[in-house]
Amino acid sequence: MHRLKVISGHLSSSGSPRYTRDVRRTECGSAPGSSPQDVVVVHGRRTAIGKAKRGAFKDTTPDELLSAVMRAVLADVGLPPDRLGDVCVGNVLQPGAGAVMARVAHFLSGFPDTVPCYTVNRQCSSGLQAVFNIAGAIRSGSIDLGLACGVESMSLGEMGNPGDLSSRLTEVDRARDCMIPMGITSENIAERFGVSREKQDAFAVSSQQKAARAQSLGLFEREIVPVTTRVQDAEGSERVVTVSRDEGVRAGTTVAGLSKLRPAFKPDGTTTAGNSSQVSDGAAAVLIGRRAAVEALGLPVLGVLRASAVVGVPPDLMGIGPAVAIPAALEQAGLTVADIDVFEINEAFASQVVYCVEKLGIPLEKVNPNGGAIALGHPLGCTGARQVVTLLNELRRRGTRAYGVVSMCIGTGMGAAAVFEYPGP
Repeated sequence: MHRLKVISGHLSSSGSPRYTRDVRRTECGSAPGSSPQDVVVVHGRRTAIGKAKRGAFKDTTPDELLSAVMRAVLADVGLPPDRLGDVCVGNVLQPGAGAVMARVAHFLSGFPDTVPCYTVNRQCSSGLQAVFNIAGAIRSGSIDLGLACGVESMSLGEMGNPGDLSSRLTEVDRARDCMIPMGITSENIAERFGVSREKQDAFAVSSQQKAARAQSLGLFEREIVPVTTRVQDAEGSERVVTVSRDEGVRAGTTVAGLSKLRPAFKPDGTTTAGNSSQVSDGAAAVLIGRRAAVEALGLPVLGVLRASAVVGVPPDLMGIGPAVAIPAALEQAGLTVADIDVFEINEAFASQVVYCVEKLGIPLEKVNPNGGAIALGHPLGCTGARQVVTLLNELRRRGTRAYGVVSMCIGTGMGAAAVFEYPGP
């Protein structure tokens, strides 16, 4: 199969603007209640999100996508790669959870062999799990700085193949439920909790409208690394393109239009292609460090990881994960829903997001203010890291101390959530 090669991941001449280091105006430049041991986010970048199988990245290998963001994050802040203590990459579909792919991307990025690298697969939360893993290594004292990444080529990865499993799974209800297609779990939530087709379609339209607005205002430009690659057409000829805009955003989406779509998973169901996440390709990377080390190197502080949680839920209702994980993370942080300014909740399906938002009493205006996976797409291993980048850039635009949450449901029945603080100017 023909594989496209990324020619370059373009950066502006000055890179992304540096963030202020003066977190909240106290002694030593740190915020009240801050600690030299805080786990802080320095910077993050992502690729544009391409349409799987038919978008600009359909033949671009995941190591090339990953390399583009890995290089960009360090170049933006002027950090030599040998300063990293570890690199963790979230991936779901590539063989071996992308272990070889990640190390190849590591070397394509010019990283030295002395810096270790590994992958993690917690399905839809893999990118966020990479953040948790690097944060854990920092908290344990193993490292001071690390790179948490996520990448997925759903164009080139194999979906729906769980590998060899015990024949006994049919004897245990929960084990058998792990094999339920994700679309059916969406239908289960809609039926069990009364989430109507009208609510799902209205939420999907809102996601598209918010993403279209953000795109038109250039709100994603600061977080996206433009990637130049070669695209092969059906006749076999190639052309060079630079990909710098998310491909899935459909500004003209309407409720009337979505209402005409047929159910995708059950003849009498309510989940459609229009109110579900898009199948996508993309990558993201987040630079994380111990506050003391970050400040000693003169690096910026974009955000502080205040809490994290992963929970289990019934596999046949996996979409309820955020409704359980978010309260767990907020309790750790000593915060409530009312304290949070922005919730980035992955839109695996409109049914499950609507349920979680209503269950937790989250004002809709706080949810995915720049659209979510229904509009932008959901490259499985990438999404969690991408959400962190999008969240912290949105909090920074607001210009004052603020809190945000990243959360998602996870196949086979889990949910994950993290609480971040933007320290303000």
